[in-house]
Amino acid sequence: MSSLQRIFLTGGSGYVGRNLITSLVSQGHAVVALARSEAAARAVEQRGARAFRADLLSGDLATGMQGCHAVVHAAADTDHVAGGGRQHRVNVDGTRRVIDAAGQAGVARVLLLSTESVLASGRALPGVDERTPLPRRSIGGYSRSKAEAERVALAANSEHLAVSVLRPRFVWGRDDTTALPQLCDAARSGQLAWISGGNYLTSTTHIATLCAAVTAALRHARPGEVYFIADEQPVQFRAFITALLETQGIAAPEKSVPRALLWALASLGDALAAVSGGRVRGPLTRQQFAASAVEVTLDTRKARRELHLRDAITREQGLDELRLVRSGVRV
Repeated sequence: MSSLQRIFLTGGSGYVGRNLITSLVSQGHAVVALARSEAAARAVEQRGARAFRADLLSGDLATGMQGCHAVVHAAADTDHVAGGGRQHRVNVDGTRRVIDAAGQAGVARVLLLSTESVLASGRALPGVDERTPLPRRSIGGYSRSKAEAERVALAANSEHLAVSVLRPRFVWGRDDTTALPQLCDAARSGQLAWISGGNYLTSTTHIATLCAAVTAALRHARPGEVYFIADEQPVQFRAFITALLETQGIAAPEKSVPRALLWALASLGDALAAVSGGRVRGPLTRQQFAASAVEVTLDTRKARRELHLRDAITREQGLDELRLVRSGVRV
């Protein structure tokens, strides 16, 4: 990627997308952001992008991509509970439409933002890297749809269209309108508990490091390749969640629930949802279990070697930012 590029972005009004716009625009790139609604259009324009009003599943995406050098596909249905047909349409059919439109528009590169959850099986994933095979059957609708989206995207890689995939884990940081608010709500309502003590490791990805990874991938990613993205050092799950809650003035819980019991409840809940067509759901899904109940740590040496990835911010600096934002300081 040369110094100045025009980039088409999907998912621009979401947490990751908003920060990508800010990052890319600050580097001098022109960003055209897909916006389904007037509210989404305002959100991306406030960050410095030009809004292209269209729907991911029905709009003329190729027109919006005209003159763009690259596409960053960040839009996704990340629901860890319901899943279902809409999630498949957004994550799989949406990816197919983005890839097809990029080919029609003559775009040179597509970067798909995926997730480590494509590997989720309910078992611990210690130190996994890009050579780790996908499970025969992913654990939930989110994992299945994102794995299929990866297959769709990578199958389109060619000498005319370079396609690469990034897999971040547990994106966090300032401006988080997804995971952190949900975590705080669960803690305040007394619904948050540690799973078998919570003393297992997790990888995390600060939003600034993910934005830096996207910029690096647009320059250096090899066509047809997948890269895990995360902060360099893993952290104990309980310690990290406790620190996140502390930045919001919330005390972490003390109660703990056995992992085996939660797995049984999640499996029962998924079975009830399947036989009832989604009308009956348990308190937990196996998709949620896999995301937070076992060790998931990523080996990011490939990204650090090939993309020259470096942490954009330390974990403690990221936590300090959250404290400052809560105190009213603009950072």
